[in-house]
Amino acid sequence: MKLGMRPLFYIPLGIAVLLIGGFIFIPGDPQQSPPTQAVATEGTPMVEVDAPEALSQEAQIGKNGFDAVCASCHGARAAGQNGVAPPLVHKIYEPSHHGDASFWLATQNGVRSHHWNFGDMPPVEGLTRADVQAITTYVRELQRANGIR
Repeated sequence: MKLGMRPLFYIPLGIAVLLIGGFIFIPGDPQQSPPTQAVATEGTPMVEVDAPEALSQEAQIGKNGFDAVCASCHGARAAGQNGVAPPLVHKIYEPSHHGDASFWLATQNGVRSHHWNFGDMPPVEGLTRADVQAITTYVRELQRANGIR
């Protein structure tokens, strides 16, 4: 009786080997292209940022300062840049998490990397407290226009 059961054991094993081998060695549908993965190009915006319909007078001044000093790293409209610096129009920077004072402290002292993997932000030379307040007002108006309160 033992001899008769031995071939029954090998039949399911053989079927399993054929099935597994078929999945490994049979090529897929040649008409189907492999899935593509989006690769972020360094310097491209990280988020899409809608501009508000209008800026307050202080935010317009802040936009000029942001464009002159901050946009080279944080991108146009504070959308961030892949491989360079994070977007400031992002939930992480909402007022309840990073208050307005954090912008002043960041420009004066720099920031140790803690939310993103871009490395530390160095201090920014030449900005007055009024400059940073206007820039912060601009960033806050961008955030509100994009649903960040």
